[in-house]
Amino acid sequence: MRRVVRQSKFRHVFGQAVKNDQCYDDIRVSRVTWDSAFCAVNPKFVAIIIEASGGGAFLVLPLHKAGRIDKSYPTVCGHTGPVLDIEWCPHNDQVIASGSEDCTVMVWQIPENGLVTSMSEPVVVLEGHSKRVGIITWHPTARNVLLSAGCDNQIIIWNVGTGEAMITLEDMHPDVIYNVCWNRNGSLICTACKDKSIRVIDPRKEMIVAEKEKAHEGARPMRAIFLSDGNVLTTGFSRMSERQLALWNTQNMEEPITVNEMDTSNGVLLPFYDPDTNVVYLCGKGDSSIRYFEITDEAPYVHFLNTFATKEPQRGMGYMPKRGLDVNKCEIARFYKLHERKCEPIVMTVPRKSDLFQDDLYPDTAGPDPALEAEEWFEGKNGDPIPISLKNGYVPGKNREFKVVKKNILDNKVTKNTENSSPANKSASPTPSIKSEAKLEEILKEIKSLKDLVSSQEKRIINLEEQMSKIAI
Repeated sequence: MRRVVRQSKFRHVFGQAVKNDQCYDDIRVSRVTWDSAFCAVNPKFVAIIIEASGGGAFLVLPLHKAGRIDKSYPTVCGHTGPVLDIEWCPHNDQVIASGSEDCTVMVWQIPENGLVTSMSEPVVVLEGHSKRVGIITWHPTARNVLLSAGCDNQIIIWNVGTGEAMITLEDMHPDVIYNVCWNRNGSLICTACKDKSIRVIDPRKEMIVAEKEKAHEGARPMRAIFLSDGNVLTTGFSRMSERQLALWNTQNMEEPITVNEMDTSNGVLLPFYDPDTNVVYLCGKGDSSIRYFEITDEAPYVHFLNTFATKEPQRGMGYMPKRGLDVNKCEIARFYKLHERKCEPIVMTVPRKSDLFQDDLYPDTAGPDPALEAEEWFEGKNGDPIPISLKNGYVPGKNREFKVVKKNILDNKVTKNTENSSPANKSASPTPSIKSEAKLEEILKEIKSLKDLVSSQEKRIINLEEQMSKIAI
């Protein structure tokens, strides 16, 4: 007897929108015509790209700050053109990168408890694209490695710690790049391009490892993401404008492993993938539903699980990393759905009767610690994500201050000279360090007093402006 219904612990996953008082209201979500998610979340903050006059801006809200967001709430507003894509650093919950129409990529360090005043000074500005930058994605396992792709059809991989462009992939894409995705250990990337091709690229060798032309026949945008087993999952359109989901083996991309036809809507399907459970969630821009599928090794490989449907269409979608979920409620995914004027969290749960920790739902997941430093990765090393257990819920550690070091050739020479110095000099070194600590204290005090001075002057300026406006009236 063949079982009619396939056994799966995710068959009864159900989605639920949170109550109104837990939504983020009165947010003017960006109207830019670009197919990015417009929202990025991590266990501390939710960031949303918003409408901004005279430049580009995004909001960064602490997760607990639900309710109505005041119009005067501070924003991150350093770009001179609309922001097209944002992404949180996987290794530091206070660092976020943004790409914009002004051709730059900026990296920001958000204060521990969120913004108090608007932020217009990034930690580092990465300049190298000649057209707008629409795709930003951090390396999954190496610290401070950031990839950006622009409408100049180039991909640049940066060492954010030094602010340098280390790898530039030109002449690989003849047209606009729709998306870029790293594989699990960050040794390869896959891209979807307007020329209807899917490419798997080794960025350090600067070569295309595998390529499939006309992965989807339709003319509308595609998406391609890596799965944890190294296969590639793509979403696109058929010639008849039906939306498709396909699975590819990168060793042989002649024919797809499987293709699923879905419906004839025209919104681009944004795939969100959970490598721990092998569930992929498809959120169509302009759709009012989230479909989810389980990927397995046996045919038909892609198994439809269910659809979460609402009345309102989504303008964008944020996806919470696994370590930000509530394991006590058997929550396996959380989305942040953007409406025209608000952001609404949607919780996906597996119904279980037991209150105990469900280790089959929560295998060890990628933690926030990087496996490699940027320099090691550029030299050719690879590292798998360092797993953490969610058994007692994830407790965020203290994030290191993010610093950008501009390389100076003179520094190298100085260090070499000091190394050659005699042991006598070395033994005398602890005293200067005490002096330098005192000096540092002094400098920090000075900075604090300057900050206080600036804030008092700001208040004074505001008062004067108010008085001026009264006089003008």
